[in-house]
Amino acid sequence: MVLKRQVERQVKLIIQIPCYNEEKTLKIALDALPKHIDGIDEIEYLIINDGSSDETERIAREWGVHYIVHFKRNLGLAKGFLAGLDLALRNGADIIVNTDADNQYCGEDIEKLVRPILNKEADIVIGERPIDEIQHFSYVKKKLQHFGSWVVQKASRTDIPDAPSGFRAYSRHAAMRMNVHNEYTYTLETIVQAGRNKMAITSVPVRTNPELRESRLFHSMWGYVKKSMLTILRTFLMYKPLSVFTALSILFGIIGAFLCIRYLVFVVQGTGGGHVQSVIVAVLFIIIAVQTFMMGLQADIISANRRLLEDVQFRIKKMELALLNPDGTKKEEEESPKD
Repeated sequence: MVLKRQVERQVKLIIQIPCYNEEKTLKIALDALPKHIDGIDEIEYLIINDGSSDETERIAREWGVHYIVHFKRNLGLAKGFLAGLDLALRNGADIIVNTDADNQYCGEDIEKLVRPILNKEADIVIGERPIDEIQHFSYVKKKLQHFGSWVVQKASRTDIPDAPSGFRAYSRHAAMRMNVHNEYTYTLETIVQAGRNKMAITSVPVRTNPELRESRLFHSMWGYVKKSMLTILRTFLMYKPLSVFTALSILFGIIGAFLCIRYLVFVVQGTGGGHVQSVIVAVLFIIIAVQTFMMGLQADIISANRRLLEDVQFRIKKMELALLNPDGTKKEEEESPKD
């Protein structure tokens, strides 16, 4: 008879930090991280070295981080985030917190992030920064941050007030379900994904520290707006394509109908012969409306298939991780003495 040894599971938190040339600020950020949180049995630390050319990795090793994801070249924030989640899951993390290497966020507030997960109130917790009180944010940036969060709220059907915040916590279940297709950033897409998949997501107020360096995520305000809007649009199309294409179809259909009515008015007035072009344009818009709606139906079918594939991926990942020990090694069944 084969028996599996039953071991009481402890709660492990892994704090991950994406890094790209952070030798000047990484130690400051690491020193501020909590060493103990009530309800957490074990805290470990992980960095994602995203192709750094400085001494970032050496500083992390000397400080004593437990895990390092090493990229030979810079792959971007989104890929680093997913790689960190995967390594944390493989090493038994029950909760994963993501923070920044520039010490933007107050390390003590990690306890606030994990508390709703420990209390089984949420699977994802986003740190809400006091945006209007951050001195190094310009007036325009503050307004854009609020506008971007509002758009994400509408797209995701959530009430997260600070969508761009990278200070967040994930339960093990939520981390296994994360899929990021955008190469720019994960912050907006994961909220829309969580909202559309009806995952339990909430936010808690957090504090920020004085700026140690300028943001490297975007080089201009216009670039930030453009990339953020494209990310939201692409994510929304992935999860609600039929709604988007139906709205466009109705718009084209209304224009076509207006042109048809306009032509009929001219016919009644006896001057329809000089406005035949209105009929041609009207038919063109109606054809576009029909084709757009058909594209929406096809995109909706593709979206449904993608959701099925994501569910299969989640189940496979869950089974794969179930075969690993908390330290990432493969489990081996132990045989008890036979009767």
